[in-house]
Amino acid sequence: MKVTPEQQGELLDILKHRFEENMKRHKELDWSAVQQKLEANADKLQVLYEMERTGGEPDVVGYDAKTDEYIFFDCSPESPKGRRSVCYDQAALEARMKHKPKDSAVRMAETMGIQLLSEEEYQTLQKLGEFDLKTSSWVQTPERIRALGGALYCDRRYDTVFAYHNGADSYYAARGFRGSLRV
Repeated sequence: MKVTPEQQGELLDILKHRFEENMKRHKELDWSAVQQKLEANADKLQVLYEMERTGGEPDVVGYDAKTDEYIFFDCSPESPKGRRSVCYDQAALEARMKHKPKDSAVRMAETMGIQLLSEEEYQTLQKLGEFDLKTSSWVQTPERIRALGGALYCDRRYDTVFAYHNGADSYYAARGFRGSLRV
């Protein structure tokens, strides 16, 4: 579904409001520069629209001066509602014999045009606030772990950020995934 000019305007308003309300996430960054970059990249606005539509509440969390890119993460308090109850990847989905979930985190992220957060990015996100107090989020899993059937997820409990493992084919109503986008 292509985002209409009206939807783009609404999204920019939402992103601007979120940016202004959460300045601790992006100290020293200026919204007008972010907006200029977004308006020049309609394809990235489409991706941000999908992040927003699925409950991710994307926000700017940094700027990479080497690549001249703003970094957006899903900043919803809990794992995005529209991306829960999914297993880790397509291989796990195909291997599951009974009660298959509707999709996989990796495939959904690829379809949306985002990257699953790495464990390091997840830790960075948690320094900007408290996320996943009741839910958990799949994160990028090293191939050596995935080759053995596992996958990693993270959450925050007891004022501590934890990384765990589970079978890649598992899925739970309270586990989804968070993504990142560079613009």
